[in-house]
Amino acid sequence: MTGMRGFTLIEMLVTVSLVALLSAIAFPLLELAERRSNERELRIALRQIRNALDGYKQAVDEGRVVEPTKGSGYPPNLDALVDGVPDAKNPTRNQKIYFLRRLPADPLLAAPPNAAPEWGLRSYASSPGDPQPGLDVFDVYSRSGATGLNGIAYKDW
Repeated sequence: MTGMRGFTLIEMLVTVSLVALLSAIAFPLLELAERRSNERELRIALRQIRNALDGYKQAVDEGRVVEPTKGSGYPPNLDALVDGVPDAKNPTRNQKIYFLRRLPADPLLAAPPNAAPEWGLRSYASSPGDPQPGLDVFDVYSRSGATGLNGIAYKDW
């Protein structure tokens, strides 16, 4: 049997050890990359919603939207940003003003498909340190209890 060649046990152990070492290095890097990606998506989603809330407030201030809440000028819920509101300057055309095409989901919370995104809501009347929902939506925040890579809790972003 001089023609048979193969790997020795030591060669196999060295190969398996190298693969395990590379895996031990690669998996934490992949987790970090995924976490950074989720944080980037969270920043984008928060920016989109907050810009829409500010656009709604500006439309109220300009008289294009009839103010449904009592004095703040912010929408009563997030659905008003997607569903649209009647344009007060063009009442005969029944045109609506839309502020968002769709409500972005919170990338840090695993929601079932076709479920409404679950954002924490802060009304204009509540304090920044203890956000509470109310008659309007002044701001949104993530309901994730985790902390970001920057050391700040996601709910405080």
